[in-house]
Amino acid sequence: MSRTELGLPGDVPAVGRRALLKGAAILAGASATPAIAGERAGDAKRSDCVVAGADAAIVEIASGKIAGYVRNGIVAFKGVPYGDTTEGANRFLPPKKPRPWTGVRSSRQFGVVAPQDKGTGRLNDEEGFIFQWNDSVEGEDCLRVNVWTPGTDSRRRPVMVWLHGGGFEAGSGNDLPAFDGENLARRGDVVVVTLNHRLNLLGFLDLSRHGERYARSGNVGMLDVVAALEWVRDNIAVLGGDPQRVLIFGQSGGGAKVSTLMGMPAAKGLFHRAVVQSGSFSFTNTPDKSQKLADLFLAELDVGPSALDRLQAMPYPQLQRASEAVLRRANAPGTGPDVRAIASRLGFSPVADGRDIPEPPFGPNAPRMSADVPMIIGTTLNEFTTGINHPEYELMTEAELAARVEAAYPGRGARVLTAFRRRAPSAKPFDIWSHIATAPVRQGAIRQAAAKAALNAAPAYLYWFTRQTPILDGRPRAFHCAEIPFVFANTDLCDHMTGGGERARTLSDRMADAWIRFARSGDPNGAGLPQWSPFSAGSAKTMIFGDTPRFEINPDDGEQASIA
Repeated sequence: MSRTELGLPGDVPAVGRRALLKGAAILAGASATPAIAGERAGDAKRSDCVVAGADAAIVEIASGKIAGYVRNGIVAFKGVPYGDTTEGANRFLPPKKPRPWTGVRSSRQFGVVAPQDKGTGRLNDEEGFIFQWNDSVEGEDCLRVNVWTPGTDSRRRPVMVWLHGGGFEAGSGNDLPAFDGENLARRGDVVVVTLNHRLNLLGFLDLSRHGERYARSGNVGMLDVVAALEWVRDNIAVLGGDPQRVLIFGQSGGGAKVSTLMGMPAAKGLFHRAVVQSGSFSFTNTPDKSQKLADLFLAELDVGPSALDRLQAMPYPQLQRASEAVLRRANAPGTGPDVRAIASRLGFSPVADGRDIPEPPFGPNAPRMSADVPMIIGTTLNEFTTGINHPEYELMTEAELAARVEAAYPGRGARVLTAFRRRAPSAKPFDIWSHIATAPVRQGAIRQAAAKAALNAAPAYLYWFTRQTPILDGRPRAFHCAEIPFVFANTDLCDHMTGGGERARTLSDRMADAWIRFARSGDPNGAGLPQWSPFSAGSAKTMIFGDTPRFEINPDDGEQASIA
């Protein structure tokens, strides 16, 4: 999600937008894995041994046999279909089961990703250096999963299903090197799954007022994710996983997808724990908004309600150009500091249609249908307001800071500034501005945790990632996406993000282990962390992931009160 999409203040640019066994003897020897507290994250102990061929890593799932490969003791299967193609006559319709195949399907590289506008981040040298995006072939036959497992055996390991960011418009399950599941699977003896699904207008164009055929078109992108979870339920046991211990976790737009799934009846029972990373906002459209957008879109293409089948034959670039034109005219640039301002904007996202999504999840109440699902919820300290691409921002003066704060909070700028200065009296002006501009994102996480806690059922654990990367003289700070490689045990693989080294590995050990324990039992507590108590009414109990994790209660209550 971009800074503009979130309605955050200031002109600091957003971070660019950015998954039947043969050769049993080979896999049995490779599947031994360390305990959670064992081998360090990263590449230091990797043997760089790859096994791929006719007698290794072949498994039969419901739709046919797939061939993967073994690398450093982890079996990987990539680009596996969990649904039929969504192009042509299947466009805008709910996903269908994958078509079975005969023989053995090679599944060793990432599959096609959903058509999308990748944004302008790739044009910026510093963003490209940090993120190192994995660009892939785009196409509408994109319903694919990627799986990393310690062994295709009967161990019934916890399953960790990752939902990518990029709002509901862009991204993929292999968009970033940080999403690689090998190290996490090895470290935790867990099965890691990433996936691709329909995005933007292909996933969320609401044509429901034009007949039953398209009644569910406004939510097919989320129905794809449900279909992927059904695929996990039906196939993960032969891939070494436990369909009764499935964690869903996602960052930014992926976090919003996690929240949305918690309010979808079709997803109930398909997952058992949930993690929302920097995505604690409901982007669910109302039927009025989604249908207004659809009407503008159809008018732009000069397609009448009786000729909707024409949309299924149009090339995606033609649809994309119409979408961009409509959204550009309909939405003025965001100017306010309150993320709730986004409610007035038009965009392609899930719709609370009373059917697939009965009401907006966490809008404001937590959905009762998932009351028994424990959650981890959190944000990064600096999110979108960083010095990436702009070293000149580090030269902000006190006068410029005061002017920005007053513009963002008219009539109370001095009070807000005093509240944020109290915790960091010696911080440079741009650091203070970054904390103020990012505070609404943290506020969203606190509100989501409070809503979850109000159900008095499963716990919600709140975190704050504050670790400052040393790269580029520290200008990126704790940026949006910064925690992902730590959770995936990929700080060495993503050293352009993390800086690499022992301190990063140590923090990654602690974070990855907490997520692994949560996947295993629903409780992140254990070695390497202070006691992590769940959120309770009036008490924002927070695990702060800096270089040395610490636990605090209401660490920023004065700051939050000043912007409320």
